[in-house]
Amino acid sequence: MDPSDIVEQRLTDLEVKLSLTEDLADRLNEVVARQQSQIDLLVREVRRLTKLTEATDDPGFRSLRDELPPHY
Repeated sequence: MDPSDIVEQRLTDLEVKLSLTEDLADRLNEVVARQQSQIDLLVREVRRLTKLTEATDDPGFRSLRDELPPHY
């Protein structure tokens, strides 16, 4: 095999690997963006539920039954 053919083959292999790596990076970027959207949604939901829980807590009345340990 001619040395220029070897160089050409190596260059072609590198181009293929680069193309696959770029595709992988694009797909991973999409996954990260989707996960960030899900995290943002979950953070908003936790804040909403926290506010709802704080608004509905009635610190005035507490049942002694609520104070029992779980094994009773």
